[in-house]
Amino acid sequence: MNLNRTDAPGAQVLFSLACLVVVVFGLRAAAPILLPSALALFLAVLSLPVMVWLRSHGFPKASAIVIPVLLNVAVVGLLLAFASQSVAELQRELPNYLNTLAQLQSDWVKNVEARMDVVLSDYITLELIDPGAVIGLASGAVGRIAQLLSMTFLVFLIMAFMLSEATVFPDKFRSLSRNSDEQDDRLKKIVSEVKTYLVIKTVISLATGAILGLWAYFWGLDFPVLLGLAAFLLNYIPTVGSMIAAIPAVLLSVILYGSIGHALIVMSGYVAVNMVFGNILEPNLMGRRLGLSTLVVMLSLLFWGWAWGPLGALLSVPLTVMVKIWLENTADLRWVAILLDKSAPIAVEAAE
Repeated sequence: MNLNRTDAPGAQVLFSLACLVVVVFGLRAAAPILLPSALALFLAVLSLPVMVWLRSHGFPKASAIVIPVLLNVAVVGLLLAFASQSVAELQRELPNYLNTLAQLQSDWVKNVEARMDVVLSDYITLELIDPGAVIGLASGAVGRIAQLLSMTFLVFLIMAFMLSEATVFPDKFRSLSRNSDEQDDRLKKIVSEVKTYLVIKTVISLATGAILGLWAYFWGLDFPVLLGLAAFLLNYIPTVGSMIAAIPAVLLSVILYGSIGHALIVMSGYVAVNMVFGNILEPNLMGRRLGLSTLVVMLSLLFWGWAWGPLGALLSVPLTVMVKIWLENTADLRWVAILLDKSAPIAVEAAE
């Protein structure tokens, strides 16, 4: 009996699983290097149209690289400045908010006990929110911002080199391929689809954040800039992100005004904006091929969050969509892309 055969199905499965485990734990172990690289790739793809436009209008290569990088530095720096200032103010106000919330909870319990003639504390735990945990969460947010600040120089440095390589990489790829024309078309298609997805998603996320920030300001909520920024970032996570973004706004509404009606109005704005942008505008602009199933969204959120932390969770869906686009354009792996999609291929649906 030959035990050295590696083409047996069982051996192939075991080998594939072993490779998967190595890759998964390698992603987690290499997070300090891979996370800045992923952020740099994200910004570089978004900046690629600007660089191409500058080059087409006669700008030197160095200027066409430096200008998008400086624009990104300005925008990211402004966002981080607003976020750090708002989070610091939130930390100062948090004890007052928690006291108000505890008082509202106490009043509600007394009201229910008076109507039902029962002591609720005998049946349920009345401390719904642990103040220490909330304060710890806010402190953790400040720490994450500090961590992001320390990472920004490396991110922009990698981004500059990526933009520099973007002008020569197609020629390198073409020289390595046997069927250069076919491979060149495939590379252009992958880059074009990734760029289309990231640009459309970012524009829609910016619009979502701006509208919801103004909505929070209109209804008198504290920290509208922070709420808008949270809505912008969390909009990269379909379905789940919009729910998470609405929670602090609704809680603030209850704390500041003590009214369920006011909170419902605030929540209705979040629901309406995400219905219009997430369910109508975004699918029409992106097309059906760039969608992911809800299960895949949840699993990618858990996986990238586990591997790379909160920033990995924010990048989870863009990273998964980029992988899906690559799989769709690889003949022997297209079946994996079909499994990741939120709906069956058109040919299958027509047959059914």
